[in-house]
Parts: sequence; structure tokens; C-alpha cells
Amino acid sequence: MNRASLEKDPRDVAGMFDGVARRYDVTNDVLSLGQDRIWRVATRKAGGARSGDKVLDLAAGTGTSSEEYADAGIDVVPCDFSTGMLDVGKRRRPDLSFVAGDAMQLPFADETFDVVTISFGLRNVAETDRALREMMRVTRPGGRLVVCEFSRPSWTPLRAAYQFYLGTALPTLASLVASNTEAYTYLAESIVSWPDQVALGRTIRRAGWHDVAYRNLSGGIVAIHRAVRPD
Repeated sequence: MNRASLEKDPRDVAGMFDGVARRYDVTNDVLSLGQDRIWRVATRKAGGARSGDKVLDLAAGTGTSSEEYADAGIDVVPCDFSTGMLDVGKRRRPDLSFVAGDAMQLPFADETFDVVTISFGLRNVAETDRALREMMRVTRPGGRLVVCEFSRPSWTPLRAAYQFYLGTALPTLASLVASNTEAYTYLAESIVSWPDQVALGRTIRRAGWHDVAYRNLSGGIVAIHRAVRPD
């Protein structure tokens, strides 16, 4: 299930992210209990990008993940559909080439990138299959896809605790640190509705990607899926 099933218009979702852009990174740090830093490092390693590669960082937001690629000497293009997020990022890192774009209709030529990565953004796309096919279109043959998303904890006690966190603790924390609590209510709803690790893997394969595999992080609260565009 995706944001369309939650009856959210894409413009409404973009507006919510625009509204939280200024404090987005700090809020993420608080709500993830600092785990978001670990998830970013794992996502970057999963893509295996090296100097000379070109990386498309989708759902880049304010560019926090993109700047880590840039600082490592990798050519990265941060792309997001929220212009508010991009504006914050441009002010902080004017050296990065921020691009406004919709994952379902990317503003890039065929076979442009060696690695396409999307962190906590695929869940916010109205048509998941279409977005995954678009990502494959702009990826060079043999290039990699990396999807980092919230998923399903594999250990039952952790799953129960996580569901309590999403339903009770997260809204409370968001009301204290976020500028728009509606955005984080939507966040919790979209996580609960999102497919588990195996189901997402099937969706990625159905879009045409090969060698699909996943790795759990934080006990399955987050999963990283990696895939390859066939030659």
C-alpha cells in the first residue's frame, strides 16, 4: 500500500514536507533516536559507489545523505519533489546540484546513473511500480538500485514495541520537536501500511530489476533492498 491508498494527494504530501523542511533533519534525529545516521551509512555502502560513479539520490530532502557522497568525492545529484526541502538544502550546500523531480517521471536521460538510491521516499510515491521502472530507465546497464525503507521487525516483542512507538510515542515526540505534527501522523500511517521485506522484494523484481536482496537494520525496523539493472 502507498500514499495513494491513504488518500493523500501528491501536492498535499509535498506541502507537508515543505512545512517541516526547516527542522526536518533535527526532527529525524530525535524521532529515530539517532539511528538515521547508521541507516545512511549502511545505504551508502550498499550502493558501492566509487569515485567516478554518478549517483542519483532520490527523496534527498535537504541533502543530508547527498553531502556524504559529495564529501567522499562521488558525483551525486540530490533530487526531491519538495521544493521547500530543496531550498533548505541549497542554502546549506550550494555546491550540490539539487534538482526538483517526481520519481514517477524523472527529469533525466536514459542510462545516466551508476547508482540510484532512495531512502524513506518510495513509500511516498503514488505508483511504486512506475517509480521503480523510471529508476531503472535512468540507471546504466549493470548499475545498482538501493532502497532504504521502514519495514517489519522480525522479532515479535520488538514488533509490538515498535507498533506502540508508532501509534503513541512518535506523535507525542513529534508534537514537541516538529513544526507540523500532521506530517508525522502521516509518517506513522504510511509505515504501518507499507509492505514487508519479502513483499517489497517481489515488487522490485516485478519492475524488472535483477539480483534483488535485502538486509535488515535495527531488527527489521528498516530494510535495505539492493538490486541490479540487467545488461
